[in-house]
Amino acid sequence: MNPAPPRRPGRTLGFVALFVGGGTLVVGASLGARAMLSPEHGAGLFNLQAAPRFEWKSIDKKHWQAVSATPSEATDVTDAREGNRGSCPPGMVDVVGKLKLDSQGRESSGEIEELQNSSCVDWISKDFPARCKTFDRAGWLELSQKLPTKPVHYCMDRFEYPNKAGENPMIVVSYNEATAICKTNGKRLCNESEWTFACEGDEAMPYPYGYERDAEACVVDRPWKPFTENGLAPRDGKKAREELDRLWQGTPSGSHPKCKSPLGVYDLTGNVDEWTKTTRTGGYASVLKGGYWGPVRARCRPSTRAHNEDFVAYQQSFRCCSDNTNPAPASANASPAATPEPSDVAPRQGSPKIADPTHDIAEDTQDDLDELDKKNGSASGVGCNTSPGTANGASTFVVLSAACAIAVRAVRRKRG
Repeated sequence: MNPAPPRRPGRTLGFVALFVGGGTLVVGASLGARAMLSPEHGAGLFNLQAAPRFEWKSIDKKHWQAVSATPSEATDVTDAREGNRGSCPPGMVDVVGKLKLDSQGRESSGEIEELQNSSCVDWISKDFPARCKTFDRAGWLELSQKLPTKPVHYCMDRFEYPNKAGENPMIVVSYNEATAICKTNGKRLCNESEWTFACEGDEAMPYPYGYERDAEACVVDRPWKPFTENGLAPRDGKKAREELDRLWQGTPSGSHPKCKSPLGVYDLTGNVDEWTKTTRTGGYASVLKGGYWGPVRARCRPSTRAHNEDFVAYQQSFRCCSDNTNPAPASANASPAATPEPSDVAPRQGSPKIADPTHDIAEDTQDDLDELDKKNGSASGVGCNTSPGTANGASTFVVLSAACAIAVRAVRRKRG
């Protein structure tokens, strides 16, 4: 008996055909699909395997980066073109100005976000997750003109890590890992107030580009795709790569010229969530800013505080900051330094740390269904699921996500 012929390597086909009784029945057409000749089922039966949408690079067997189809730009070229490096290290922006504080002199109480909400004149949706199309600039300036301010001066990476124009951000990274990477590069993770000011500027604009939400300016409002439970476990390997390839909707750093803040920092809202360090005195150190590519708030002020320092997900990245080597002198009439902000999330002991859902999600208004159903701090991006160890199918996941959203709406109505 002759041995079975070897399996042929995959090839890109314009169509796939199944031979039946001497005739040909076309069962599908898919440019770019990968077909494998299957000798076990006859010469005419093909096993379809979707071709990857992107080429992926694994970093330290933990993180991932979609390889960009366009070449990256040299940092010195970018610095020369942008002209806002100042005395900061290469690739960083000199950020200087006055951060608006709330009426009590606090940096991150949520009061300013609520004031901004009152100046929204055109809502896309007031329901979860709330998104405003247009803010009234004159109204906002009147509301905010008497708020105290705090002088700030520091350096911030111009782009999301690895901070190179033309490269995609590195994703699947925890807060602790981001902190360590910044330290290795001689920098530190930005705190949430530094991130906020770099996004909004002295005027405290709701969006880095102004008062009108613009899906063409930054990468926002793209369709939400439910992720696969445990799809990133383990983080390194074929399963994680395929899950990321299915979900990824980000773009290379600097590819949207209008997604640039008044201070000259790119891609602060949308594209990917960014880890920052809290300025509050308790609770998690880890705070996510900016939102990602989905239909989420994607504004300068909102923060997500529901995830512990070891949490990872498919859309999370970061950028680094550093102290300016030539700090600007403090203004003679500047507002006093902010007082420590009381924590409304008590520190927790042990692991894992689970956020308080009634505060971190309802009051801080989680960015979107992803942020809502990942509140349990799973290291694999697990959704809003049943008890640990329970296997849920995709349909169950969607139902549970919807149930979580309904619960949050009910809490918010009750509190309102």
